[in-house]
Amino acid sequence: MNDPDSQALEQDPSRRHLVVLPLTAAVAGVAAGFVGGAFRLLLEHLDTWREDLVRWADGAGALAWCVPVVVVACGAALGAATTRWVPLAAGSGIQHVEAVERGEADPPPLRVVPARFVGGLASIGLGGMVLGREGPTVHMAAAIGAATGRLLRAGAEDIRTLQTTLSGAGLAVAFNAPVAGGLFVFEEIRRRVRVVDVLAVLAAVASAVGCMRLVLGDHPDFAVPSVDRPSPAAVPIFVVFGAVVGVCGVAYSRLTVVLLDVVEKMTAVPREIKAAAIGLIVGGVMMIEPLVVGGGDALTQKLLSGHGFALSTVVIFLVVRFVAGPLSYAAATPGGLFAPMLALGALMGLVAGRIVGVFDPALGDQLTPALVLVGLSTLFAAVVQAPFTGIVLVIEMTSITSVTVPMLVSGVGAVTISALLRNPPIYDELRKRMLAGPGGR
Repeated sequence: MNDPDSQALEQDPSRRHLVVLPLTAAVAGVAAGFVGGAFRLLLEHLDTWREDLVRWADGAGALAWCVPVVVVACGAALGAATTRWVPLAAGSGIQHVEAVERGEADPPPLRVVPARFVGGLASIGLGGMVLGREGPTVHMAAAIGAATGRLLRAGAEDIRTLQTTLSGAGLAVAFNAPVAGGLFVFEEIRRRVRVVDVLAVLAAVASAVGCMRLVLGDHPDFAVPSVDRPSPAAVPIFVVFGAVVGVCGVAYSRLTVVLLDVVEKMTAVPREIKAAAIGLIVGGVMMIEPLVVGGGDALTQKLLSGHGFALSTVVIFLVVRFVAGPLSYAAATPGGLFAPMLALGALMGLVAGRIVGVFDPALGDQLTPALVLVGLSTLFAAVVQAPFTGIVLVIEMTSITSVTVPMLVSGVGAVTISALLRNPPIYDELRKRMLAGPGGR
């Protein structure tokens, strides 16, 4: 950024920015907190409604199963329809935030907010697509930050700073993880640190999360029993686990890109029809096992609580969600990648614990809870390549700190393998696709 606003800010950040920019970010954070909190609350209600619909269909006769499947397909189609009105609402939105920060795209317009709000409720809540709430929430918050800057007639650099700062507030709201939200800005989006940025991020995250908690309450996203700190002798197991998850993360990233290519090449088919077709697949899977679809919070909670799934069931869940996540993303409806990866990483951790148990049952029982937790952050590290954000995110979502060192060790293994296989961070890849043409997401 070499515009005059940026140069002035670098030379003398005390001139109005150290006070005005954080205050502006705090005001924008209030709006982002209430919008993101309402989005999460409505998604929770729609998730419950969708589960009730499946239970009704199970006991309502032979053909009743068609109703939930059609509802899911219609939700996916509606989500895709919102992107016809606002193309920027498709996909995650985090890649657009990164492009704006790098000066490769204009800040998001305010109409992104209603488009992502309605489209996200349709595709994730009504449609049960295997997508995360964080993508829409981050992008809505970024759009609110940019709109606040424009309203106050801020310079171009300040508007970019506000959209980037508020993106962190959006992530914090999506997961009730304020520290991770702030870290996300500097590790994933901005990749540099200035005093004025730190102050703005602190103000935005604090006000956004505070307002979100007025809507949803103040409690960790997952209730997790205490987890014993693994012995240092188990470090090699976590290193190997991280390396294996790194390979899986590379495969997940590449599958996401491949399926995006396949669906985008169907240019003769309207986007709503493509999304509805994917919705029919997701709806059919939902009628077999509701836990396999949606963002994955319910499944993650069961895994973290020690639910006794059979190994065969866990493997099936893992395979289905491994494919369903990238397939849902290819539908081009509003939705992110983070939340589905958390559930997938937890499944990988449970499989790893069961494998350890084959060789040493006592050790397997001891390490399984830790491996499930470590899996949450490790797949995130492999795919996004922002390991510290992933670790802090999981700690805040679970209030468990006893496996911090295993998370770090596995993160090293995962990111190393991803780098050795020349796999770019997923949002870098998606940003390049977005900038390459109108179909990129």
